[in-house]
Amino acid sequence: MGAIKEYLQDEEGMGTVEVILIIVVLVGLVLIFKNQIISIVNDLFDGIVSKSSQVAS
Repeated sequence: MGAIKEYLQDEEGMGTVEVILIIVVLVGLVLIFKNQIISIVNDLFDGIVSKSSQVAS
C-alpha cells in the first residue's frame, strides 16, 4: 500500500506534462491565428526587401 501512495505522490513527470501542455497551447494559437501571422510575416519581408533595394541603389 505504501508503494502505491508513493507512486501517486511522485511529481517527477510533472515537468514533461507541463512542457507538452505549453506546446499544445502554442500550436493551437498558431493554428487559430495562422492567417494573421502569415500576413504580418509577409509585411515584414516586403518592408525588408523594399528597404534593402533602397540601400543597394
